[in-house]
Amino acid sequence: MLEVGGRCDPRFGAVRDAFAANFTERGETGAAVCLAVHGTVVADLWAGQAGPGPGQAWQPDTLVNVFSVGKGLIAACVARLIGRGRLDPDAPVARYWPEFAAAGKTDVTLRQLLSHQAGLPALRDPMPAGSMLDWPVMAAALAAERPWWPPGSGHGYHVNTFGFLAGEVIRRVTGLRVGAMLREEIAGPLGADVHIGLPVAEHHRVATLCGPRPERDPFCRG
Repeated sequence: MLEVGGRCDPRFGAVRDAFAANFTERGETGAAVCLAVHGTVVADLWAGQAGPGPGQAWQPDTLVNVFSVGKGLIAACVARLIGRGRLDPDAPVARYWPEFAAAGKTDVTLRQLLSHQAGLPALRDPMPAGSMLDWPVMAAALAAERPWWPPGSGHGYHVNTFGFLAGEVIRRVTGLRVGAMLREEIAGPLGADVHIGLPVAEHHRVATLCGPRPERDPFCRG
């Protein structure tokens, strides 16, 4: 018998039913959903397992990886600095990050960078293993990279580079890594349980990720 935790306004019982059906009909292993209408929470539900162990039931404070949602969080940090007059969206990125001017990027504006127009969706040259976990290495490589198209002439999703690009601008202006700024300026004051860079002591709260080939993991097969 599936046990669904949390609360749901009776008027939104269909939400609870659809959530439960994800487990009983679609093979969901663990999940949560929170629905607010005009600022009022009408459904806050969780169920299933966050991991393979018997003591790893999904909890109200279970965390999940949100991937590109992080781009919005980083952009919010940049917007806060713009609102305070510490960044100008139409200024060249090189004003704040001088090394960025290399390889024809002198005139790339912060606005173009934030809107995926900077022409830096990837790096051409192969990088050493582990480079994506090394901030100085990635920042230096992106600063040296030649744009893949004339900046401002088109868009291209900066899927794995946006965080380094916008985050390095934040670091140059504030001296803080983006995770620290998010914690101190936005998440902390709001009491929001959202993180970029999670302390090791909190890792036990993170749900197991089931990738595109769940057959490799008995837990993810359900």
